[in-house]
Amino acid sequence: MCDVRKIVVVNAGPRKGWNTDTLLEEAAKGAEEAGAQIVHFDLFRLEKYTGCISCFGCKKEKNKGHCICRDGLTPVLDAIRESDGLIIGSPNYLSEMTASFRALYERLIFQSLTYNIENPCCNQKEIPVLLIMTSNAPDTAYRGLLENYQQTLSRFVGPCQAYVSGDTLQLKDYSQTDWPWTMFDPKAKKERHDTVFPEERKTVYEIGKAMINR
Repeated sequence: MCDVRKIVVVNAGPRKGWNTDTLLEEAAKGAEEAGAQIVHFDLFRLEKYTGCISCFGCKKEKNKGHCICRDGLTPVLDAIRESDGLIIGSPNYLSEMTASFRALYERLIFQSLTYNIENPCCNQKEIPVLLIMTSNAPDTAYRGLLENYQQTLSRFVGPCQAYVSGDTLQLKDYSQTDWPWTMFDPKAKKERHDTVFPEERKTVYEIGKAMINR
């Protein structure tokens, strides 16, 4: 029997117990029940960190593939490097991933980028990735955005599968806001959350489970 595989799960959203966090937990549960060891990171609860500062330290041979900036993201990057899979999720903010996601994404990708045409990536192994995005917009709204992330993660980390949950429920009770959120239909949002979201939970559970067999 092979050694236990380690899967790193990264939450790039701020809201515990809500859409992104729930789907990440389901995917992690699938991987764990398939025999994986799960290591969790919550980007909104780490020590202070930044995105890439373009110091080019990772471009020196002695630091090859390693970001030399030491801060709250260092243990996350180290854990991903030593893992057998990465599950990462973010809500969509203003047609993009969160700033926390972007900070990790910049550091994760740039440390492996060589600027060498013959060998553009210096990673020693490929790490399968599951990228989850949640959004209050329909799930068809940001496919181009996800495709770009998927392509880059596949090239510089490992084969990436992307999953989007759209038209999500943002609040338990939309009537409790200080001004009417007339853009949304609260009844339809709740109905989708009660009927479609449970199926999405099952889907990411199976994807997480399948990561162990790659």
